[in-house]
Amino acid sequence: MAKERTVQRRSKKKKDRPIVRFNFGLMIFLFLLSFTACFVLYLLAANLNSNFFADEFGTNEMITEDTTEATEAVPASSDAVIEVPEVQSDVNNPVPQSAALDMSYLDSCCIITDSTLLQMGEYGGFQKANVFGSSQLNALNCTTTKVDSNFGNETVYDIIKNKKPNDLYIMLGSDLGTSSTEDMIASYTTLVNNLHGSLPSMDIYVMQLPPVIYDSDVKSNEKVNDFNNRLLAMCNTIGVYCIDTNTALKNESGALKEEYWSYDTLALSDKAYDAVVDYILTHTA
Repeated sequence: MAKERTVQRRSKKKKDRPIVRFNFGLMIFLFLLSFTACFVLYLLAANLNSNFFADEFGTNEMITEDTTEATEAVPASSDAVIEVPEVQSDVNNPVPQSAALDMSYLDSCCIITDSTLLQMGEYGGFQKANVFGSSQLNALNCTTTKVDSNFGNETVYDIIKNKKPNDLYIMLGSDLGTSSTEDMIASYTTLVNNLHGSLPSMDIYVMQLPPVIYDSDVKSNEKVNDFNNRLLAMCNTIGVYCIDTNTALKNESGALKEEYWSYDTLALSDKAYDAVVDYILTHTA
């Protein structure tokens, strides 16, 4: 009898014991939960430690690439190149002769210039408030040199970006012969490129340099012609206008006409300014 009771007790315990079954779905859930937690911790460590990738992989390649992309995305100054629209298909350079416009056309035009046409406000029909330049400004430093204006002492890029004229004329190159031509064109290109990119609806006219009245070791008409050819190529590449103000001022031998030079001021004469204005008014797109 005692033996039967023992068997019955064991049988009862087996009946009351819970049945353990393998749950495959629960295992997957726990695995995903653990993986997510580890991934979140990994991301937190990477963001909190700027040298995480260098410490983890022994290289800073990934960090360098991220930094470069951030730098290229935001231009730091007018020296940085801004992306420009597609080249205009209707640009025909140098701009051919057109019907003469009234002098009132110049009232809404602005000009950026160095010492070459600095008196445009007095002799050239442009409003004085629309002439931006100085004797210190030139092609090489045109992206960094600041000039006085109604907007304060700013770079010509910042001034024009605030002014937003319909038409802009530019003549730079007084430093030809004393600065590297390649460097001059590079800075000039940056300025025109950025202006065209910031104000795509504004018509930009790059004016070719006038000839010199006589050649010297510093500046010759051969250098002037080479510089002007580079300006023409720049305008065609960017998609802005180029006007041949050089031809408007030179004589049959290719030098500056005598009447267009002032020996008193050693600069262009008032007649030269008149000739430039007449050429502008008869060469618009």
